[in-house]
Amino acid sequence: MERGPAIFAGAVFALFGAGLLAWTGTRLRRREPVALGVSRVASAVSASVAGTLALALGGYCLTRL
Repeated sequence: MERGPAIFAGAVFALFGAGLLAWTGTRLRRREPVALGVSRVASAVSASVAGTLALALGGYCLTRL
């Protein structure tokens, strides 16, 4: 993978994953819904899985330099 696109993609995925996990944690701590019209548990699990996968993909991209 080329360096420039790998750094950009890794940074984007890492920032998105970290932001999504922080947002989900904040919403849960305040006892607010993570997504409207969806079960609280299902939306929290889905958002946490998506955030973790994005963070892992960002780490993978950054280690492939």
